[in-house]
Amino acid sequence: MFLALNEIRRALVRFSLLAVTIGLLVFLILFQQTLQSGLITSFVGAIQHQSAPVLVYSVDGLRNLEGSVILPDVEKDIRAVDGVGVAGRIGQGTFSVHAGGKTTSAAIIGFEDPRVGAPTTLASGRMPDAEGEVVALESAADQGFGLGEMVRVEPGGTELRIVGQASEIGLHASPTLFTTYGTLEHVVAASNPQARGIAPAAIGVIPRDGVSDAQVVERIDSAVPDAEALTRADAVASTPGVAQIQQSFRLIFLLYGLVVPLVTGLFFLILTLQKAQSLTLLRAVGATAGALIWSLLIQVVVVMVVGIGLAVAMYTPLASRRLGGLPLRFQTGAVVFWAVALFVLGVLSALVSMRRVLRIEPIEATTGAGVTA
Repeated sequence: MFLALNEIRRALVRFSLLAVTIGLLVFLILFQQTLQSGLITSFVGAIQHQSAPVLVYSVDGLRNLEGSVILPDVEKDIRAVDGVGVAGRIGQGTFSVHAGGKTTSAAIIGFEDPRVGAPTTLASGRMPDAEGEVVALESAADQGFGLGEMVRVEPGGTELRIVGQASEIGLHASPTLFTTYGTLEHVVAASNPQARGIAPAAIGVIPRDGVSDAQVVERIDSAVPDAEALTRADAVASTPGVAQIQQSFRLIFLLYGLVVPLVTGLFFLILTLQKAQSLTLLRAVGATAGALIWSLLIQVVVVMVVGIGLAVAMYTPLASRRLGGLPLRFQTGAVVFWAVALFVLGVLSALVSMRRVLRIEPIEATTGAGVTA
């Protein structure tokens, strides 16, 4: 311990630069992780945080609310499937709305039964229970979607009152409103007088007691050829665009995850080579190889702990802000995972340096050979 800390004090700038470098790399990993989560939530948060554990799309709907249309006969067949406990219509449309003095595009989702399709992350206010009432995406409050605000749909002029706000219910990275199915039908009729009602985009399903989500999905797929049932998690993962986002970020994480141990390993390898004669001399005067390895391990641990701590300190204030229109959130699980994974990789990266220390022969102090390759 004394040897390790004393060496850090003598080369404080060198070790500090390594810790700062590791801190910046870990910070970038954590920030990218949060950015990925924010992007996915802004695209499919409305699906991920709605109350139906199973969603049923039309088979040609490409697992997308906008592309799916459930015809009356298909809906009837879905409701008749053995194992379906509660079923309710879920409709969706994208409309131009006037909010906060500006006209913008917003997604409006209508649910027939609050048990299947209503938002589950209500942050303030209440759920809509009358026509013209909506729950809005909380992070869009500064765009005119705050609690108590009135939103006007154009064309048609239908006014919607925001009675509640929910977090992480975005759809297609746009302001999102949840309302009753009747209100959605009224909005569609006012916007397009030629429309004859609105077909549901999906049917939300709660399995009957004793039937699992997977079982009811299998039964619906078998009994209704024109429908495709998905659990909520599968519906999120299979939404077009989500897999591509995840794949791109996985490559980024892999690259960053490799850089951290490489930087740490190379630093201590170079350090070991530079002090080869000192290490050989220490072995000659009686220092054991185990003591030198423990000294090296202590230095690695100190550098990794300081670097990761610096990364978390930089990440914390930024994780609760908004990046443009993208809300960010502190990812506790990601912080713990990456902190542990990179700490372990950083320690393992010092194995090459430890191997060189083990190969030191005390007799080399008399020849000046130092550490050999």
